[in-house]
Parts: sequence; C-alpha cells; structure tokens
Amino acid sequence: MTPQPMIEVRDLRKVFATHEGREITAVDGLGFAVARGEIYGLLGPNGAGKTTTLRMLAGLMRPTSGRIAVDGTAAIDTAAHLEDPLLLKQRIGFLTASTGLYARLTAREQLVYFGRLRGLDGAALQAEADRLIKLLGIGEFAGQRCEGLSTGQKQRVQIARTLVGDPPVLILDEPTTGLDVLSNQLILSFIAEAGRQGRTIILSTHHLDEVENICGRFGLMHKGRLLAEGTIADLREASGRQRLSDIFRELVGRVDAQAIPLYQAPAGSGNGGAP
Repeated sequence: MTPQPMIEVRDLRKVFATHEGREITAVDGLGFAVARGEIYGLLGPNGAGKTTTLRMLAGLMRPTSGRIAVDGTAAIDTAAHLEDPLLLKQRIGFLTASTGLYARLTAREQLVYFGRLRGLDGAALQAEADRLIKLLGIGEFAGQRCEGLSTGQKQRVQIARTLVGDPPVLILDEPTTGLDVLSNQLILSFIAEAGRQGRTIILSTHHLDEVENICGRFGLMHKGRLLAEGTIADLREASGRQRLSDIFRELVGRVDAQAIPLYQAPAGSGNGGAP
C-alpha cells in the first residue's frame, strides 16, 4: 500500500482579476505530493507561481479551485465545498522572505509572542523559546530589538518563529534571499539537518543550484504549471544536463519552442495528480 503523503495538492488553480477586468492565471492545475519526512524543492524563476502556491498551502490565500490535504485530511476541496484554512495554519510553519519581524520586540519576545499564538504559555512557552534560541544560535542577540539585527540574524529569528510549536510541515519560501555567504550556508545546513531529523519540508527558491544536494525530489514550475518532477538523477536523464539551472533552462526551452505538454505523471506514480 502506498503511504499517505503528508502534503497532497490536486488540480490547484489561482486566478487574479486585474483592474482592467482581465484575468491572470498564476497557478494552473498544479498537482504534486510530498511524503512524510521528505524535502521537496518547488523551484522556478520569479513569476512561475511558486509563492502563490505556497501561500495557498499555508492557508493564507484562497484557491480559485483545487484540493489541498495535509496528513490525509482535506483542508481545501472546492469540488466538495470544503474550506478549512485553519487546519493548514495549525499544521504548517511558513517562512517567506517578505514576512517582517516586529521591529521593537527583541528576538526572544518574538518567539514568546508567536508561541502564545500557537497556544503555549507559562513554563512550556519559556522552554520553547529557550529551545529555539539554542537551536538557531540566537543567544548572543536574543535580548536585542529586531530593528538592530543584521539580515542574517533576522533570518535566524524568522526560522525560529516558523518552528514555534514544532509544526510537522515547514514551507520555506526563498529562505536565503539577501543573505551573505556565511549566513546562506548556515540556513541551508539547518534545512538539510531538519530533513535528516524527519521533518516534511517544501523549499522554494529561484537559486536552483544551491539546493541540488538538499532536496530528495524537485518540482520545476513554469508559467503556473509543473514543468517536470523527480530526483536530480531523473531530471538529468530527462534533460541531458547536469546542473539544476541548466536542466531547467533545457526543459523550459523545449516547452516554449515546441509547445509540447508540460509534465504528466505516470499512472500510479502517487505524485498527487500532476497536470
């Protein structure tokens, strides 16, 4: 029996209306699944629809249509008129480069505040803050206001905030944007270690090559749809290229030049119904 995926997406679609009355389709029939304990790289250039997809998975944006399930339970299913974004918010820790911190709160106060939002209090809340401060190496600046922290320090606080309450799924949207080399490597090392510890992670970035050795599988997005999916070995075989960035350029070029269909999952592959 195929194990139940931790995250399952089917026929996900998001359409935005413009001020001129036109419609823009940002996500177009997207489907994929992420196994429990897997690091899945949802990759592509700016404008591919990655952030819109992840905001829907985190319960922050309503899909136009489609289905999103977490741990076997449907949270969004437009065909069944089911909508429970709170289920997603309770099970998922969401990090995005565009999410700010409260400038006048210290790093520790940020964690305490978000811990309370997760239902923690008293000794359990303080213990959780202590755990995350140690885990992310925040101790040196835990008492400083976030307005005075460096970009790398802020990103560590952001990741700690994402981990408050130990959510089973992490969605990391461009977690290394704007970081220097040392901070960048620290964050990537943390993500890899979190995966080894069994967390389910969806990692999105347009810096393709830096995550080649972190993710078990990749979904390459292009124009709101899944262009290709598989392990790095699968994608190398399909494209004839070695580097992930070159693989993506090769596959995009084939689709755009020949108007060939985007990726279709083999029957019985269990990938969640990719388009």
